[in-house]
Amino acid sequence: MLKNILTVSQIIISLSLIFLIVLQAKGVGLGRAWGGGGEFYKSRRGVENIIFKSTIIIAVLFLAATILNLSYS
Repeated sequence: MLKNILTVSQIIISLSLIFLIVLQAKGVGLGRAWGGGGEFYKSRRGVENIIFKSTIIIAVLFLAATILNLSYS
């Protein structure tokens, strides 16, 4: 029962992580996405900062869910 809950939560967390990563890269041109366009410094503000911090939190949750899922298998 707990294994099923962990698996479903891991799937939900992974989909959320994918969504947040795609949302971050949406406004980035191809040149900046692969290392080009680094001529200026741009700080994160507002919603962009919230999405960035949320991505880190969801990634840590995904790691924890994966470790817990592996320990129960």
